[in-house]
Amino acid sequence: MTDSEALRRAQAVRHFNRFYTRCIGALHEHLARSEFSLTEVRVLHELSQVRAQTASVLGRALGLDSGYLSRLLTNFERRHLITRRPSDTDARQSLIELTEHGHATYAPLDAAAIHEALDLLDRLSALSQEQLIGAMKLIERLLTDTPKHSLVKLRAPRAGECGWLVHRQAQWFAAQHGWNHTFEGLLARVVAEYAERDDPLRETCWIAEQEGLVVGSVCLVGMSTTVAGVRLLWVEPDVRRLGIGTQLLGECARFARRAGYTKLTMTIASVLTEPRRLCERAGFKLSGSAAQHRFGRDLTIERWELEL
Repeated sequence: MTDSEALRRAQAVRHFNRFYTRCIGALHEHLARSEFSLTEVRVLHELSQVRAQTASVLGRALGLDSGYLSRLLTNFERRHLITRRPSDTDARQSLIELTEHGHATYAPLDAAAIHEALDLLDRLSALSQEQLIGAMKLIERLLTDTPKHSLVKLRAPRAGECGWLVHRQAQWFAAQHGWNHTFEGLLARVVAEYAERDDPLRETCWIAEQEGLVVGSVCLVGMSTTVAGVRLLWVEPDVRRLGIGTQLLGECARFARRAGYTKLTMTIASVLTEPRRLCERAGFKLSGSAAQHRFGRDLTIERWELEL
């Protein structure tokens, strides 16, 4: 990345930070008329979500300095908003929880915050609201230090998602491997032919969804009466190594057996180490390879097969 490109991206992040700070300030104007600061409300909210926790856990969850948090909690205790009791597992730690008065004090603040968030969302159509929420979840996912090990569910694609997958994969492969527009054309043909055939007994497509976000996909299409091909296998880079690809390939194999296929095939460029690793773990065997000029690059194209 050039210095100018890095600077452009840094400036974009700073611009968004300024914009979002203004939005948050507008959303929390009511707090200026209450006796609590934004940080105090964050602490009250965190305590309202669990029965009891230690100050160290609370500080890590909210990213607060231990000294500052200690003073804040002492003030809360003085106002009878919280209680402390010794931990059963560590005598050096105290468990903190809201009192009934604390819950009653926080409830109107929580209701006011929800009301103002609803006011913000009401300016947008239902589709724009989902787009905004999806963008927020994506920011959270990308900036989280470690991938979330939350439930991943597989479902059928919704309107527009197959087209989005073509866009997403073409974009990523162009950026990472320099593949040109002919790869996008290939992806688009796979999607178009699958959708036009509309044969749910012999072909299927799965979307992997985690916390409302698309994190992966795969299509299984008929190549002959006995052979099915795995296409559009994809897992978002920041959530790889969580078993999503294995889950997708496992569903392909189960569906193929039920549909009467006896073999699964995949075509993979040798430079794609992650799909090759998934194939090997799923029991696929390399059946052949050939040097080809595809997608604007000289590649070794491999054929992998799984006997069902």
